[in-house]
Amino acid sequence: MLQLNQRLTYVSEYIQGDCLADIGSDHAYLPIYALEHHLIRTAIAGEVIQGPYDASIKNVQAYGYDSQIDVRLGDGLSILTDSDHVDTITICGMGGPLIAQILQQGASKLKSHMRLVLQSNVQTETLRRTLEQLDFEIKQELIFKEKGHIYELIVADYQTNSQPLTQQELKFGPILLHHKNPQFIEKWQREVDALEKIKAQLDATKHQQRLEEINAEIEMINEVL
Repeated sequence: MLQLNQRLTYVSEYIQGDCLADIGSDHAYLPIYALEHHLIRTAIAGEVIQGPYDASIKNVQAYGYDSQIDVRLGDGLSILTDSDHVDTITICGMGGPLIAQILQQGASKLKSHMRLVLQSNVQTETLRRTLEQLDFEIKQELIFKEKGHIYELIVADYQTNSQPLTQQELKFGPILLHHKNPQFIEKWQREVDALEKIKAQLDATKHQQRLEEINAEIEMINEVL
């Protein structure tokens, strides 16, 4: 049986339906694991670079899932077709802006029954804004640490009449705001420390507007902490 790292194990817990599309599949580990644990019936593993694509094909063959996992080479959601009947899309281990860009460019491939399970390592606010624009409502959020890196996991389902997120909810997460675990505190304390360092290097006369922006951001974070 394939052993997943903790961050992908968390992702696997939110997969639903028969068909998974894993974008940026990283050796097809998640689709293989999902099949081994009977979470899905079929999967599509997408890779944008030839090397990881070849590695994914080898892995799928080694585990004997040639007929159930279709490894495809292409950019983002462009690998999907209307005949695929995908139920869950996973995009993991990327920055929030890149995941947001993948969703925006592939918006025509998103269907109302689909679930999105997205794992961001930086700038998740951008991703939340994009989900709101695409009418996907955040149903679950996790924040956790693995190998020194802090990750945020977002689970979103299609919802046209959801309430718009506040500025605080966009920045910190509508669910994470109410579950401030040690990783949440650590992430945002790091952010305050980084902003304080930037602030110390700015000239009060030349950079007045930037200083005001930084002070406002520090104030918002401290208010939440």
